[in-house]
Amino acid sequence: MEITDPTFRVTREDFADSVAWVARTLPSRPSVPILGGVLLEADSGLTISGFDYETSAQVSVPAEVTEPGSTLVSGRLLADIARALPDRPVEVSVTAQKMYITCGSAKFTLPTMPVEDYPQLPTMPEVTGSAQVDAFSEAVSQVVVAAGKDDTLPMLTGIRMEIEGPRVTLIATDRFRLAIREFEWEPARDDVAVEVLIPAKALSEVSRSAAAGGRVDLSLGAGAEVGAEGILGVLVSGQRTTTRLLDAEFPKVRQLLPPQHNSIAVVEVAALAEAIKRVALVADRGVQVRLAFSEGEVALSAGGDDAAQANETLPVDFVGEPLTIAFNPGYLLDGLSSVHSSRVAFGFTLPSRPAVLRPAPETLPEPGADGAIEPIDSDHTYLLMPVRLPG
Repeated sequence: MEITDPTFRVTREDFADSVAWVARTLPSRPSVPILGGVLLEADSGLTISGFDYETSAQVSVPAEVTEPGSTLVSGRLLADIARALPDRPVEVSVTAQKMYITCGSAKFTLPTMPVEDYPQLPTMPEVTGSAQVDAFSEAVSQVVVAAGKDDTLPMLTGIRMEIEGPRVTLIATDRFRLAIREFEWEPARDDVAVEVLIPAKALSEVSRSAAAGGRVDLSLGAGAEVGAEGILGVLVSGQRTTTRLLDAEFPKVRQLLPPQHNSIAVVEVAALAEAIKRVALVADRGVQVRLAFSEGEVALSAGGDDAAQANETLPVDFVGEPLTIAFNPGYLLDGLSSVHSSRVAFGFTLPSRPAVLRPAPETLPEPGADGAIEPIDSDHTYLLMPVRLPG
């Protein structure tokens, strides 16, 4: 196929937003320069694409096309230029390995790269199901905080997606905390069942850039082929993304969830978060903040006898056995922010065992005859490992 040089005109807002969205998916240090490029294809409109063999991004915007064709330029440079352009129509033409951008009195010339050397974007698998954008984006944001960032442990850098009929479960862990979130969706087939591991960074980017409202299509294939292609495709707000699934064994984490609690405390999220931030100012490198829970009150403290100290108390609704437990303050704040509720319920067993954070119910559950308390029923769970108390 002959590749021709395009000429087109597009609004500055469409151009800047679309190039910026595609450029966000590009590697900061591409293995070869061409993978740092964005592909612009002008035909009936303008299509902007990026692909680094792991993640692809593609979006189409309206454009007046005078001369159809394709060109390839540095994605990050084009994004910087597009963002800085004045609010005037953008005219783009390509000749002799150069891209010329004119916007009002601003003019830029960029070198192009050979389009024929650019890899072909992967095909989207068949649609597996769709969900409300808001529910999907909220669910991803609530679990991604617990995903690992250590690339030497790839199984922990992903979000596990478990699909069974109309229910989707997202799970992430970095060994210090665990987040689980369930939400409803509309599967293409009622009997769909699949478990895949999706790079957390890619899924987070998709959910954060999705416009509020509308629906999101998730594509892993259909029927017996679901998940077999090793690719997840996402279509939302006119933006098409694919990402290669992680081929790694996700740890068995559900066994960490305690079947019952010895005590439950309900606290105002905003007040507790602010108190943790204050008390943590004297924590040695932010290592731990201690929380002593008892009937009616939680006492926060940090620091030691030979160093700065901080103490603060807050009211709580509490049932069960009093305990003192310590947490990494950053991980605890992540959990509080992910609850998306004005009040949080802590479920405890022992100071040395994980605590479970969930949105608080209207009323506290009552202990059974043996003193055990049933876990709170919730679509969202954040489990946090405690820090060992000194002594």
